[in-house]
Order: sequence, then C-alpha cells, then structure tokens
Amino acid sequence: MTKTPLKVALLADTHGFLDPRVAEVVGECDIAIHAGDVGGADILFALNPRQEVVAIRGNNDDAAHWPENEQDILANLAAEASVDLPGGRLKVVHGDDGGTVEQRHRRYRRQYADYRAVVYGHSHRQKLSCDEDPWLLNPGAAGRTRTQGGPSCLVLTCDEQNWQVEAKHFPKRSYRAHRPRAND
Repeated sequence: MTKTPLKVALLADTHGFLDPRVAEVVGECDIAIHAGDVGGADILFALNPRQEVVAIRGNNDDAAHWPENEQDILANLAAEASVDLPGGRLKVVHGDDGGTVEQRHRRYRRQYADYRAVVYGHSHRQKLSCDEDPWLLNPGAAGRTRTQGGPSCLVLTCDEQNWQVEAKHFPKRSYRAHRPRAND
C-alpha cells in the first residue's frame, strides 16, 4: 500500500554533478525522478530518497559521456518512463525532441493526454505549466551546468485527490577545488 501523501523530487540535467542543496531536498522525498542527462552512476547513487529512484537517459547520457566501468548502468536507462503515483500517472521524457517550448508543450499535451503530468528536462530552464492537463513540469538543471542563475528542482506532493508542485531554486555557488595552503 502506497503511503499518501507522497513526496516526489523531480530533477534533470545534473551532467555528472548533483548540487548538495538539491540532494538534501531529494533526501526529504519518498521518490526521486531524474529526467535525463544524469552524467554518471555516482549521481544515481547520490540520490537518496526514502523509497526509489526512477531515471531516464538524456541526449548526453551516451558511452562517450559515461565512465567505461558504468556502461552497464547506462545501458539500463530507458529513453522514457511512466510512473504510477497516487491520483494519476506521470510521464518522464528528456525533452530533446525539438521545437520551441510552446510546440513541445502542445505536442506533449496531445501525445500524453492520458497522464496527469509530464516531467522533462534538456533546456536547463525551470518551467511549470499547470493551467491545463497534463501538467508540464521542467525542474531546470540540478547540477552546475547552465543553471540559469543556480540549481533547481521541483517537489510534487500527491495523494489520490490532489497534486501540488513546489519549485525550488538555489543561488549559484562557486565550486572551486580546495588547494591546501602552506599552513594547512
């Protein structure tokens, strides 16, 4: 039996780096859903929700971008996923299928009309369109690459009757390597 309400972390576009503040949000959720451009197995292992991780492959999740010893994990990432949640189904796609945001939204609303929401990434821009069904949710970039001012993610809280989305956006930080000084 599924615990309700369920908290679902929605993220994308980590490209091999998961911002620690996003990781903290994920740790407070029951499920983590990654909409592609993961960047390596260590990102999947760093996601630590209470129950499970669902991840798909993005356009940069290919053999050239993943370490050789992680190719088996990469091979098991699907191009898209469907997730049954309390109150409806969620479709997960990467969003690299072309067109403007408006064209993509029209296409997703037609193509995934039976879903309650569609989560996608690729653009690195957080965008919520909840004015009609299915909802279209882009969590933005959860790493440090093209974060549009800082890393971001979404938290979907759902039960059989209600779905609510909370946008999380963190200020950009500099992640420089620590170089020991003579006195260290």
